[in-house]
Amino acid sequence: MLKSNYIVLIFLLFNICSKANAQQISKEDLLFLTPEWKGERFPDGRPKVPDALLDRLKAVTLEEAWAVLRNENFKHQYDDGWQMINPDSVLVGRAVTAIFVPGRPDIHRVIDKKGHEKDGRVKAQNSWTIDMLVKRDVYVVDQFGAHEDGPTIGDNLGNSIYAKTGNGIVYDGAVRDINGLKELKSFTSFFRSYHPSHHLNNPDGQLNTTLVGINQPTRIGKATVMPGDVVLGRDGGVLFIPPHLLEKVVKISEIVRLRDMFGHQRLREQKYTPGQIDTKWSDEIEKDFSQWLTQHIDKLPVPKEQIQQYLKERTW
Repeated sequence: MLKSNYIVLIFLLFNICSKANAQQISKEDLLFLTPEWKGERFPDGRPKVPDALLDRLKAVTLEEAWAVLRNENFKHQYDDGWQMINPDSVLVGRAVTAIFVPGRPDIHRVIDKKGHEKDGRVKAQNSWTIDMLVKRDVYVVDQFGAHEDGPTIGDNLGNSIYAKTGNGIVYDGAVRDINGLKELKSFTSFFRSYHPSHHLNNPDGQLNTTLVGINQPTRIGKATVMPGDVVLGRDGGVLFIPPHLLEKVVKISEIVRLRDMFGHQRLREQKYTPGQIDTKWSDEIEKDFSQWLTQHIDKLPVPKEQIQQYLKERTW
């Protein structure tokens, strides 16, 4: 029975992801696959989380966000083992996904034909998804780990991506022109490897990659990514946050951060013991924490209005 259900699910996803614009999922099917998101969407149906939450997410650690997702039973949203451009920076944005497979001439020709003649796409397939990007997007690419003759992104497309999004990329494959990419100081990016070669795009000659999916459910390493997921990349790892959980991730992370700051300060002051701080806090400590928040509200790394709301909801 389980095997039968699995086959049905795979068949359903195959049908969903093979319809519409040149391998791009339809708005109807994207709505179907993201029913828990109740907020604003892009015209194509992709969830559009608020910019204000993206701003607050930049201060969230992977540990804080991972714990919230794990508690919600989202256990396959994280991947690591990346190389980075701007490793001391944080990548935050809304995912736009692309899926490439090793080049296959017959598929490549029909995708090219449909893309150029019916869907109004121009030039090579590796630019099609990039043409769709907007501010605060993150281009998330399953490039099947391709290395030699695999790079579809160099400094030209990198400049285009950065101009459109103000962000970098999550790219499961090799990039080229790495020195040129590093010149884009805010192009915080995650990729698997570097190689000086480039992809070949001629189905009648040499062909390395074929684009088979735009804004479809995508596998990046050990993680499952949906278009509209929120990317949090930092410290060598990338977490993909379902949009309906973003506000919860941010709020809980902020509370944890404030409690940690308070606890660490009180430990340094030797006001409480590690045993008192590492277990459920007593009413006395909770009251002390509320007073500490009020006293330091203008100096804490959480928006003042959020702290005020948090204090309003507390009972001590």
